[in-house]
Amino acid sequence: MKEDLFNHFAQYIKLSDKLKDELSNRVTFQSFRRGEMVHDADQICTTSYFVTKGLLRTYFLKDGKEICEYFSAENEWVNSPRSFMQRKKDIYYIDTLEPTEAFCLNVNDLVYLFEHFPEMERYSRLSMGHLFGHLIERITSLRFTTAREKYDHFCIVYRDIYNRLPLGMIASYLGIAQETLSRIRSEK
Repeated sequence: MKEDLFNHFAQYIKLSDKLKDELSNRVTFQSFRRGEMVHDADQICTTSYFVTKGLLRTYFLKDGKEICEYFSAENEWVNSPRSFMQRKKDIYYIDTLEPTEAFCLNVNDLVYLFEHFPEMERYSRLSMGHLFGHLIERITSLRFTTAREKYDHFCIVYRDIYNRLPLGMIASYLGIAQETLSRIRSEK
């Protein structure tokens, strides 16, 4: 099963046998039930999860309402980024939308890998660049597009998982009312 993890890294860097061994020794495997809390905003996020099976959402609470920030599925990392990097509490919760399996990497182990394997710095830079591009697209979509355009963009970005997501969560992610989303979907 670690081949999925190794294949992910190999998209960005050449993995030496020594780095593979260190990764193998430092990641743990965990399974989560549907609806299980993976990270609570009241805690400092010390673990990043590489999803091998399943679906998670990252969200925050505003006036008691859950606001979806992003979704993570197979072959993606998920954590509360600011909390993970700055080791402070943040606003984000992470829970599972399906039964989920993931490799877990502690922040201290990640720091060790950065310090002992220069290629991990390259991996971080390249993978973060990919994520940064996605976030810029999301901000542009939220600020400068109609509800229909937001939904169309969502369907492209999340084409592999949008049919696995509840409509209310999609509407929350898009920042539109569920009724508006239903109307847009019925017009297609």
